[in-house]
This record gives sequence, structure tokens and C-alpha cells, in this order.
Amino acid sequence: MEEKKCFTSSAIEIKPLYTAAPAVSEKPGEFPFTRGIQKDMYRGRLWTMRQYAGFSTAEESNKRYHYLLQQGTMGLSVAFDLPTQIGYDSDHELAEGEVGKVGVAIDSLKDMELLFQGITLEQITTSMTINATASILLAMYIALAKKQGADLRQISGTIQNDILKEYAARGTYIYPPKPSMRIITDIFEYCSREIPKWNTISISGYHIREAGSTAVQELAFTLSNGKAYLNAALEKGLDINVFARRLSFFFNCHNNFFEEIAKFRAARRMWAKITKSLGATDEKAQMLRFHTQTGGSTLTAQQPMNNIVRVTNQAMAAVLGGTQSLHTNGFDEALSLPTEAAAKVALRTQQVIAFESGVTDTADPLAGSFFVETLTDQIELAAQLYIDKIDTIGGAVAAIENGYIQNEIAAAAYQYQLEIEDGGRVIVGVNRFTQSEEVITDTLQIDESIRSIQIEKLKRLKQERNAAEVASALLNLKNAAQSSENLMPFILNAVEVYATLGEIADVLRSVFGEY
Repeated sequence: MEEKKCFTSSAIEIKPLYTAAPAVSEKPGEFPFTRGIQKDMYRGRLWTMRQYAGFSTAEESNKRYHYLLQQGTMGLSVAFDLPTQIGYDSDHELAEGEVGKVGVAIDSLKDMELLFQGITLEQITTSMTINATASILLAMYIALAKKQGADLRQISGTIQNDILKEYAARGTYIYPPKPSMRIITDIFEYCSREIPKWNTISISGYHIREAGSTAVQELAFTLSNGKAYLNAALEKGLDINVFARRLSFFFNCHNNFFEEIAKFRAARRMWAKITKSLGATDEKAQMLRFHTQTGGSTLTAQQPMNNIVRVTNQAMAAVLGGTQSLHTNGFDEALSLPTEAAAKVALRTQQVIAFESGVTDTADPLAGSFFVETLTDQIELAAQLYIDKIDTIGGAVAAIENGYIQNEIAAAAYQYQLEIEDGGRVIVGVNRFTQSEEVITDTLQIDESIRSIQIEKLKRLKQERNAAEVASALLNLKNAAQSSENLMPFILNAVEVYATLGEIADVLRSVFGEY
């Protein structure tokens, strides 16, 4: 009988037995950080339990934030609706049907004030999943912090701000690549000077994986994008030992337990080598710090309670892989935005791992495993081949512009679907162990009246604000966009006089065009 062969999602063959592994010499907290970025890892400090939330109006999302904080969430993570993500106010015709659906609607600083009502920004870290309009939302957050009297040098958090993966995998871009990269490097420069504790970009592999990539592709394309941001900032004359300290990453965690752990370990090692090769000498600038979210595309609408097990498996892999921050998905998210009950179970999953499992008691507990160490090396080698190929094309921007990265992701996604359909890849409750009657849990419904509420808010705002101040701020922003000045002070000024997100984005559209 022919011996069965097993493979990871990236087609790396898994041997039936491993009897040797590469020597592990460095300790956690030492270059190249394969074993983690802190010498004692979670014994000294747990990862941040950061539950992603945002829906409907700012007022409704604010209630969910207060609930999550009461349940033990350690950091907030804001989901924005599609109009906000692509620079349209809620009253724009293209916003119809999408206001408040996949995240919260934020049209102006007024909405930001409501979103964080009763929350002191100096006492919380906030992650904002926003890209094309990241500069505008960050400006709103800064303006709110100023209103609260916060010390801007102490506020901390992250904006995703990773536009390259939008072109490659997700689609919520506005401007062409070159002006988009200018806005990003303007943010790097501004934040390093004004809000030094802010993470200015979260280079995202998450959406690359959600689009269908393998684990190796997720790692390779994410690090290639990271190299592009490093090079853009260096070309602007920024100091890599300063700005690279504020770069973070955002990875997906799928079902293949050991492959995911090895992916995270390889990621740290590879990034340390990349930053060092580009001139980073400060260890903080060489460290890859990352947030993890469990795999949204692994959740099934069929037998949704099974998703609790999937999320637990993925969360454990992220922790064993050394994540700095973690979001666990709700079991009902294949059906709707998570209900309050599902969000609580997701948070409790992290808390059980942290306080009951024992995996936090020692740093990198799987180090030295014949299998894990070998797989870490194999993933690094396979990812490096992709990075070398992208470098020969001219870097990540060129590889996106000519479609190489998109085509590789599409091919992997197609292969994955074929495996599900022919039964080669088992999805419990979907293509095996099915049942005739599905139990559909209660789901979160977003009222269609949300758009009307937001439109009324916009009308009141435009009646109450100083129209001359708004016009002047927008004109100044346009002039700055046409020059080479840093855009952030002009965006902040426009936000503070209550120019809307759509008005600011439209000014930049008029100068940069749309992609």
C-alpha cells in the first residue's frame, strides 16, 4: 500500500517522522528574534487582547466598546464602514446600502467624539483598520486627543495604513500608488515628530490570506510590501532607526497549527534580516511586532458553533507563535457581524488560553521541536524565493502594477477551492460530517435607517460649522497636495474646523486622481 503523503497549505511536504532539526542558538529577545521579541515573552507581559468592533452609528459602537472594556478587553480595534474606508460621506449616492454595515460610519470629527465618549485616549491603545483614508481618521483621533487635553506624545495605537495590500487583495484604495505612498510617508514623518508612540502602519498579510493565498505567500507578499515602505521612507530621507520602530504587522492565523506557528517565527527572523540589510542598527527597529486575527475565511455558516473550536486552535497557534496582540473572531461571523454573546465567547477564549492553559509560562515553548524548527526554515526558504522574484520585477509596487502578486493569490485560492470540492481538504460540517438541518443562531441586524440618521447629522454639522473656515482649510490642503509639503498638518486643520471625511478625500482626489 502506498504511503499517504501530507502537505501544509503551502505544499510543503510533512514527513511522517522528524529526528533532527537545525540548531537553535539564540535566546528570545535576541537578533534575529526567531524565538520572540522579549526575553521572557508572556511571563513579563501578556499579548494585548484587542477585540475588533464597529457597526452602525458612533453611539452604538461606543456602547459595544464600553461593554468590551468591562469584560476585560485591553485595547480597542475600530472597524469602519465601506463609505468611510473609501472616502465617501454617508450622504453620497455610492454610500447607499452600505452605511454602518461592515463597520461604524464616521463622517466627521463629531462622529469621532461620539465614538470615544467616556473613553480617555491616554489610557487606552486603539487600532484603526483604515487605509486609503488613514490620514483623515488619524487626524480625527489626534484632534479628539487634543480636545481631551491629552499629551500627544503619550497616546498610542495603530493605523493599518497599508495601501499596497489593498491593490493586491482587498480593493478599498482611492488614489494611485505613488500619491498613496506619499501620504503614507508623510504620516511616518509627522508621527515620528508629533506622536512618537503611535504605530504608523500595520503591514497586513491578513487580507492577502483572506483573498486565498497560502501561508508562504502571505508571509512573502507582506514582507515585500514592508520592504517597499522602508525604501519609500528612506528615499524621503527618514531615519530607519526611528521610523522602523513604529512599524507593525498584521497576520492571519489559519487552521494548520504548526505551519502557522512556524510562519510567525520565520517572519520575525526574515524581517530582522531585511531591516538590518537596509541599515537598521537599533534592535527595536529590527523587531517584527505583530497583531494576529483568527482566520475569517475559515469560519463556516454551516454548524457555526464549530467555529469556536477553529478560533481556539488558531488563537493558540498565534500565542505559541509569539503574537503581541490578538483578535479572536466570533463564532457567528460567517452569518453577520458578531453579536454581543459571540464577542464575549471570543474574548473569553483568549482569557482561558492566557490564564488557564499554561502556555504563557515559558518563552517559545515549541523551540527545539524537530518538526517546528525544520518547518520554520522551510517556510523562510520558500518565502524568500517569492521575495527574490518580486525584487527582480522591481519591488512590491511593480509586482502589483503588473499583476504578479494578484495572479499568484488567485491561483492559490482556485487550488484551495478545488481541494474542498473534490474532498481532498476536509471542512467539518461543509463537505464532511454534514447535517440536514442547520441551526441558525441569532444574528446582528443593522437597521437601514442608519444612513438617514447620518445624513441628518451631516446637515446639522454643515449648518453649525464656520463655512469660511472650512473652505479656507480645504484650499490650503489642496495647495499642499499640489506641492511637496507634508499633508498631515493641513488634514488636521481641516478636521478641526469640521470639514467632513468626504470633503477632504475629494480635495485629494482632485489633485491625485483615482486609481
